Formats: sequence, structure tokens, C-alpha cells
Amino acid sequence: MNPNSQQIRLAALLGFLGVGLGAFGAHGLAEVLKSHDTVEIWKTASHYHLVHAVMLLLLAFVGGTGSAGRYAWWTMLGGVLIFSGTLYLLAVSGIRWLGAITPIGGLLLMIGWLLTAVRRWPRA
Repeated sequence: MNPNSQQIRLAALLGFLGVGLGAFGAHGLAEVLKSHDTVEIWKTASHYHLVHAVMLLLLAFVGGTGSAGRYAWWTMLGGVLIFSGTLYLLAVSGIRWLGAITPIGGLLLMIGWLLTAVRRWPRA
């Protein structure tokens, strides 16, 4: 096992931001989110954000060989940024057309999971 320290740092930062944004949405932005009727959108964004931060951390530690593993990590990161990012922006701004971009992030997350499934895993 040869963990990638850059990926570990980025995944940990993503987790830190996920917790912070989740709390900020529940407390600091509560009235804004209620006024836009987007509380559930914010919750979805922070849920997917945190789940994939943990997955990115796991992938960084597990390692593996081949390009599928590297692509899985970066694809999931891009997916979180686009999926959760557009949902966060939509939730605070009320700009509904941002929701048209969100599925691109979801597709990247799905591709990341598929790449994780086909990657070569290190032997125990």
C-alpha cells in the first residue's frame, strides 16, 4: 500500500468543507434556504459531498495499480465539485437552471464508481 499524500490532503479538505457547508446550511443559511425552498437541495449536496469525500480518502489509501484507479479518484473529485457545487449554488441563489448542469456531476460520480469496480486492487 502506497498512499498518495496529495490525494489524502485533498480528500480531507473536501471532508472538512463538507462538514462546514452542511453545518452552515443548517444554521447560517437556514432562512435563505427556506426562502428559496431549497433546504432539501442543500442537504442532498452536503450528503453526496461527504459520502464521496470519504470514498476519495479510502481510494487514496488503498492505492491499486493501473490508470482506472487514478481516473476513478479524479473523476469522483470532479463529480463532487460539479454535482454538489451546482446544488449548493442553486440552493443559495434560487437560480434553477444550475440544476441542468448537476447531472454532469452525477454522471462523473457514477463513472468514478465504475472505474473503482474495474481497477486492479493490490493483493492482501
